[in-house]
Amino acid sequence: MAMIKILSERLPKPDKGKMRFHKIANVNKALDFICSKGVKLVSIGAEEIVDGNVKMTLGMIWTIILRFAIQDISVEETSAKEGLLLWCQRKTAPYRNVNVQNFHISWKDGLALCALIHRHRPDLIDYSKLRKVAQLETALLFLLEWIRRTIPWLENRVAEQTMRAMQQKLEDFRDYRRVHKPPRVQEKCQLEINFNTLQTKLRLSNRPAFMPSEGKMVSDIANAWKGLEQVEKGYEEWLLTEIRRLERLDHLAEKFKQKCAMHEAWTTGRWWIDFVFYLAHNVTHFKASALDYHDAATVNTRCQGICDQWDNLGTLTQKRRDSLEVKLNSNQLLPETVSWMSGNECMNDEGGDGEDAGCTTGGAKLLIAVILSGINPYTNLSPQDISTKWDTVSQHLVPLRDQMLQEEVARQQANERLRRQFAAQANIIGPWIQTKMEEISHVSVDIAGSLEEQMNSLKQYEQNIINYKSNIDKLEGDHQLIQESLIFDNKHTNYTMEHIRVGWEQLLTTIARTINEVENQILTRDAKGISQEQLNEFRASFNHFDRKRNGMMDPDDFRACLISMGYDLGEVEFARIMTLVDPNNTGVVTFQAFIDFMTRETAETDTAEQVMASFKILASDKNYITVEELRRELPPEQAEYCITRMTRYVGPDCPAGALDYISFSSALYGESDL
Repeated sequence: MAMIKILSERLPKPDKGKMRFHKIANVNKALDFICSKGVKLVSIGAEEIVDGNVKMTLGMIWTIILRFAIQDISVEETSAKEGLLLWCQRKTAPYRNVNVQNFHISWKDGLALCALIHRHRPDLIDYSKLRKVAQLETALLFLLEWIRRTIPWLENRVAEQTMRAMQQKLEDFRDYRRVHKPPRVQEKCQLEINFNTLQTKLRLSNRPAFMPSEGKMVSDIANAWKGLEQVEKGYEEWLLTEIRRLERLDHLAEKFKQKCAMHEAWTTGRWWIDFVFYLAHNVTHFKASALDYHDAATVNTRCQGICDQWDNLGTLTQKRRDSLEVKLNSNQLLPETVSWMSGNECMNDEGGDGEDAGCTTGGAKLLIAVILSGINPYTNLSPQDISTKWDTVSQHLVPLRDQMLQEEVARQQANERLRRQFAAQANIIGPWIQTKMEEISHVSVDIAGSLEEQMNSLKQYEQNIINYKSNIDKLEGDHQLIQESLIFDNKHTNYTMEHIRVGWEQLLTTIARTINEVENQILTRDAKGISQEQLNEFRASFNHFDRKRNGMMDPDDFRACLISMGYDLGEVEFARIMTLVDPNNTGVVTFQAFIDFMTRETAETDTAEQVMASFKILASDKNYITVEELRRELPPEQAEYCITRMTRYVGPDCPAGALDYISFSSALYGESDL
């Protein structure tokens, strides 16, 4: 009727009252007025408009606009329908995302109608905050596509052959966690909020639930995101395992090179190494091959060269053995020579054979010369060689080794400081996140205060969480230093960076979702006119059957809740109710869906207070009502029903025949569909 007054500047006198039959009576007056102006209304009834039939209501609005606002438009003798289209185009021209070309597709997203409303009543709609319904589905699709593109990248686990290449992969993964993923987390959270808000508003408007096309539902996003996090965790574990493997291989390769150098020095006579090093080369060779060392071919080639060198050395050793045996046989004659020289028989025997004596003396002289020459046939080393090598060890190798040990001690101490620094922060942040999650959950289920008080409390939590972000960033920096230092364990804490990240993302999502739920509850409360006491009753019932304490009920728990509230449910009826509270077949019932259902159920039944309030309006705020007022304001059947059942009102200054509508309402409550 207000719209008719705006468009036609005329307004029939409305009936007083807020009950359904009052609304139907007023709408019938408006429809009768429209028909009296020559407007044809086809299949448009007052009951359908009062019950929120969107299609019928919009059809009636267009008919009224066509009659009262378009009739004076004349552009080159256009028809009324063309004039209506032209009028819509003119009114919506300044609005973005609105392009009215017809009365079908151009109005499908709802923005054109909102633009018309905003053009005439900007106080009713904040057009800057409106979005196309299609944009929500498009955003769902884009996020789902990003997840599907990211998962193959995380599943591509082709190992690099060098430490530098694997560290670059780790850096790319850090970049993904720091730069690329956080906006997607926020986008996912915002999509869930927008989706829940949209569903709530549609339910409050008695419109069908928004159903994205197949594969673009919020449940699809949730499942894909869960798979992404699982793959992401496996990818990080694989990266760290590969880096450990390459670090071990580099260490083995360095040991191999050192042993090769020592062996080669020994084979050239510069150093003495025990035979066990030859065996160690073979072991290193097998390890390098088994662990897929990137330079295994070079290791194997060098190992084969050393083996060949060893075989050649064996041949030379055999030759030297033969030579040494000759020398040994010669030296075995030395005691006989010394014994001969110490005796005087040969030299002083006058009767002896001089030739034999000369021959024996000559042989002895030769043996003495060999001994006195100072050559040791059992070694190639001289005293000078030993002195030189000792100087090398004491003046160069020992200080170098000591420096390396000191550097390693310093590195281990620095690593331990990093471990303790990370653990000190993680042991604070981890419990802090858990505590905030519990506190937010407690606020969301608390029935002591009003929804506005809950909202203020949640807003404070949200601000505290935002301010705490710097601690997460600092912990991320320490974690990066730990990874760059190749630290793979930390005995000082049970929290890993992955645990902290997941907990932080859940905290951000939880606070945003909880705030959105309270906003939707306020919207539902104000739209349906339910009291805070009713909301508290709904919350208490929901909390009792929310056995998992996750803000959702399974179908079995929901059914038990309804039965406890007096519902007699068969399988068919319960299936019908489930389609209302879970239109997307997620398998759970949220508190918002529960409130929407219970609000819809209670809204269909008038309370005694509502009936009394309606009669008080009809009675012009008097505590009694007259027969004339009832017959004037109510349909004949309802008026006679009330007259025959109301008792006489007893009170001062009341006219004869005054009726007591208060006692009538109290007695009638729950027994009539007035």
